[in-house]
Amino acid sequence: MRKDLLSISDLNRREIEHLIEEGLRVKQAGTPPLLSGRTLALLFEKPSLRTKVSFDLAMYQLGGHSIYLSPEEVGLGKREQVNDVARVLSRYVDGIAARTLTQQTLRALADHSSVPVINALSDLEHPCQALSDLLTIYEKKGTFPGLALAFVGDGNNVANSLLLAACLVGINFRLASPPGYGIKEDVLNQAKEFAALSGSQIQVVDSPHEAAKDADIIYADVWTSMGQESEVEKRRLAFSDYQVDNRLLSVARADAVLMHPLPAHHGEEISAGLLDDPHSVVFDQAENRLHLQKALLLKLLPNAQVSDKWPSLS
Repeated sequence: MRKDLLSISDLNRREIEHLIEEGLRVKQAGTPPLLSGRTLALLFEKPSLRTKVSFDLAMYQLGGHSIYLSPEEVGLGKREQVNDVARVLSRYVDGIAARTLTQQTLRALADHSSVPVINALSDLEHPCQALSDLLTIYEKKGTFPGLALAFVGDGNNVANSLLLAACLVGINFRLASPPGYGIKEDVLNQAKEFAALSGSQIQVVDSPHEAAKDADIIYADVWTSMGQESEVEKRRLAFSDYQVDNRLLSVARADAVLMHPLPAHHGEEISAGLLDDPHSVVFDQAENRLHLQKALLLKLLPNAQVSDKWPSLS
C-alpha cells in the first residue's frame, strides 16, 4: 500500500479485499497489542462521534495511543500553516488521521508529512466509511460481484468513496439524486474506469424506485452535510421525494440490507423508526468502523506486524 490513504483510488482491488479480510480477522480473533508504543494524531477540523471514538479505541485496543487535536488547538491554515503542522507532527507521532474541511488541506498534510496520513473525512471523500461499508456488506452477503447497491440521496463525499469502492470490487452501483445533486463528473469518470476492469455497472437515475428495484443494498445518507447548513431548506425541498422508507424497501430484494453512515435525520432522508427495521444493518456498520480501521492502522503504521498466529478465515 501507499504511505497515505487519502482516497479510495489509492487502493486496488486486492488491497481492499485484504483490508476486509484483516478487519474480519481482527473482529473474530481479538486484537493483540501489535501497535504498542505507537501514537496516532487525530487532527480534526470537523466534529465527530464514530470517527473519533473508533480510531481512539482502535489504537488503545492495539496497544497504542492517540492524541486528539481540536480545531481550536491547531487552527490549520490559520494559526499555523498546514505544511508546518505536518512536519511538526511527523517528529512526534507515527501516523495522522485527519478530518478536514477540504481535500486540498488533506493533500498538503500528506505532501509534507513523513508519516502516514489517513483521510478521516474531507469534503471530497470518506474512504474509511466506504471500506467499513464493504466489510459490512461482505459480512452479510459473503460476496461482492453481482450485488446491486442503490444509493438514494446526495452525491456527497460518502457517495464518492462508496461508488469508487463498489466499482473496484465488482458491485453494481445505482445512484438516485435530484438534478444538480449527483456525483461530480471527474469522480464518475474514474469510477467508470474501475468498473470497466471489475465488471461493475453504474446507473445514474432520477427515480429512487428505479434505483431500489431488486437491489441487494439500499443506502441512505443525510441531505445536508456539515458545512451546508445555509442550504437546509433548499435541500429539503429538492430531496423531498428521496426519503428511504418501507415503500422503497419493499421494491428491493427480500433479503436486502439497509445502510446509513450516521448521523441520521429521522423523518428526512430515512423514515422514522426505519433504523430498527429487520433489514437495517446500520449499527453493524458503525461497529465495523472500529474493526476495519484497526486493519488499516496495522497496514499503514510503521513496523506494525500482523500476527501469523491468527486463525484463517477459511
